[in-house]
Amino acid sequence: MENFEQNRFEETNSLRDYLLLLRQYLTPIIIITSVALIVAIVYAITAKNIYSSTTLLKVQKPSGSILDAPLIPEFQDFGSDRFIANEIEVLKSYTIRERVAKYITDYFNTINQPDSFSIIINDNFLEGEQDTNKIYPIFELAKMFEKIITIEQKRGLDIVEISVESHAPYEAALLANLYAKAYKEINLDYNREQLVLVREFLENQRASMQTALKDAENKLKVFQEDKGIIELSEQAKALIEQITDMQTKVNEAKLNLTISEKSIAILKKQLADQDPKLQAYLDNFGNEAYVKTLQEQIARLEVQKDVAISSKQNDQNISQILNDYDQKINELKAKLDKKISVFKQSIFASSPEEVKELTQKLIEEEVKYQGLKSSVNELQTLLSKLEREFNSLPASSIEIARLERERLANEKLYLLVEEKYQEAQINEQATPGNVLIIDEARRATEPSKPNRKLIVLIGLVLGLGFGFSYAFIRNYFDNTIKTPEDIQKKNINVLAWIPEIEGLDEKNKDFEFIVYKKPDSIPAEAFRALRTRLHFSKMANDKIKTILVTSAAPKEGKTTVAVNLAATISLAHKKTIIVDLDLRKPRMHHMFETQKTPGVTNYLFGDIELEKVIRKSHLENLYYIPAGTIPPNPSEVLASEQLEMLISKLKEQFDTVVLDSPPIVAVTDAEIISKIADATILVVAANLTEIDLMQKAAELLSSNSGSFVGVLLNRFSYRNGYGSYYKYYYYYSRTETNKKKELKS
Repeated sequence: MENFEQNRFEETNSLRDYLLLLRQYLTPIIIITSVALIVAIVYAITAKNIYSSTTLLKVQKPSGSILDAPLIPEFQDFGSDRFIANEIEVLKSYTIRERVAKYITDYFNTINQPDSFSIIINDNFLEGEQDTNKIYPIFELAKMFEKIITIEQKRGLDIVEISVESHAPYEAALLANLYAKAYKEINLDYNREQLVLVREFLENQRASMQTALKDAENKLKVFQEDKGIIELSEQAKALIEQITDMQTKVNEAKLNLTISEKSIAILKKQLADQDPKLQAYLDNFGNEAYVKTLQEQIARLEVQKDVAISSKQNDQNISQILNDYDQKINELKAKLDKKISVFKQSIFASSPEEVKELTQKLIEEEVKYQGLKSSVNELQTLLSKLEREFNSLPASSIEIARLERERLANEKLYLLVEEKYQEAQINEQATPGNVLIIDEARRATEPSKPNRKLIVLIGLVLGLGFGFSYAFIRNYFDNTIKTPEDIQKKNINVLAWIPEIEGLDEKNKDFEFIVYKKPDSIPAEAFRALRTRLHFSKMANDKIKTILVTSAAPKEGKTTVAVNLAATISLAHKKTIIVDLDLRKPRMHHMFETQKTPGVTNYLFGDIELEKVIRKSHLENLYYIPAGTIPPNPSEVLASEQLEMLISKLKEQFDTVVLDSPPIVAVTDAEIISKIADATILVVAANLTEIDLMQKAAELLSSNSGSFVGVLLNRFSYRNGYGSYYKYYYYYSRTETNKKKELKS
């Protein structure tokens, strides 16, 4: 028996119970699902079409001028994700969004087709205002683009997608392409920043050198016209040639030094944006004494080598001297390279890829700058020696020599600057950006959103989800009794369960006396089952003659149960009487369609004889006594000896006495009556009576008397898993005539 009860308990947690729960809340689930589905359908029908356009960009690391790039590029390393991430942040910057806003504003004003735009259109535009107010201002557009333009990297690739969604397909494609255009322009400007600065510097130097050359030529011409043609000696010509050559080298070194200084400034600025601490570390390296000493020695040897080349020695001696210089220079450069290599390793160990590239360029430029600086010092020293020789020329020729020297120096410097300028111009134009537009956005022919079928499907799924959630949540927080198993779990005996009586509600009470009105119905059969189980609820020696019917709380159907139970017992050829002892809110007289007075209270107070309060019902063996006049002290009346004597008399005259009392939890009337009853039935209503309230009522009945025999579950929905119990009743309860009619049909 224990195993059987345990199995019943375990079954309540099975899939069947969940299905029964869903069936119980089928109506609200259908309503919730229908509402969600209708909302989804309405939204799917009314939602505007959204068109999407995408531009694909290939972003690669800068490789410098194409003149310096290898013919076959190397495969890009796998450490470019951070670089691409940085570029994406640049793409999302306000600068680019502002530029795009300016571009699309110009396009709008040029084509003058407002129907081709949606995002930029100002919904607050009023008729009569200027056309410029038809779209949002540039600063508002720039803010807006941050939310509506999507920029993403394709996973594992150096490809960036710029996607735009708009109700206007032309606008979506235009915005995506303008975004790519603006980014490509800014990227190109950034990559050429250093070269543009150098080119502009050389352009200014070129103009000033040209002016200086013209001035020198004019001065020489004026001097010759005033003094006549003066021939310089060969010694003077050779000295002037040497001085101008040396001056040209000094000027070239100074020019390169200035260019290097400007390049270093730009590289330091870019590096400071990436890593300010690393910039300070590099400054310490550039000022290191050992590095400076090596650079000065290399510069001194290179200058001495140039002087040796320009000297008038035989070829054999020159070759030997140049080899000696090259050997010494290479040894010093090797030491310098080793020092730089160690320094690079300490920096590159934990630096990101883009920082490594900037650091590499900055170190190389610093080394170049220090070398040029040392070269300028050495060349200045040699130039000073030559100038002392120049100043020792005869006074008659020194003036024209000075003018000739100035002309030649300016001419060579101008040619040098011109050459550098042309080189910088070519290098600037030859330096590409690191952005390639591989697929421009095209005007969409079909909308990408909304997916109307998907919206409807999601609405259906969400509706079902909300409906099921409602059912489970409501069931979780619902502490009412729903099935007989809920009672058995509390170790309380279940006598029977009475299904809902069809057609019975608060307004319609026609079928409340179901055993009399529809004796072949399922509820009537349930009352017969109750009669049988009640008969065997006690041992044979404890014959049940007095049955008390009470409930845990009001409106649980105890009076209906009491009357129908009494009627069922009377149908078993037992003379039965039911007494309405609910002296607070009696209802039994309504079911028998009579007056409540005179009744039991009138008899107890001695106002009338017993035979006059006992009334016969429509059934042969069923009698009843209504409540009578409502007394001011019902509990005292029910606790009186007169009531016990009345029950004793009724037990002598009738086979069974059924007592209807008030709810036990509300008042103490039922506790008093249960002491004189042979059996007490506690009525609870499915989906109405709380489990805790039922437990409390059962405890009260069990503790006050030994008459409590179990609980009757009223208004139980037998369709929720108990339909098979009653369908067999239908088969066996039909008359032979009905069966024959069904067979004929």
